[in-house]
Amino acid sequence: MNKEVIEKLAALMTAAFGLVAALAWNDTIKALFKKLFGSSDTLGAMFVYAVVVTVIAVYATIAIGKAAERAK
Repeated sequence: MNKEVIEKLAALMTAAFGLVAALAWNDTIKALFKKLFGSSDTLGAMFVYAVVVTVIAVYATIAIGKAAERAK
């Protein structure tokens, strides 16, 4: 049981750090879009932002999955 608790804590801590990094990138990308589009609150900027972030997330997830498979 002790090993399982440590593994779960490690997974939760990793997820927490991932969330903090994602939030930092979120603010950075929003600032970039605000600079490019003039305002990050316009529907067009929000749509482009959502699409770009989704595409990056999909490619990152695929790459991580492939790396995990190679590691096995």
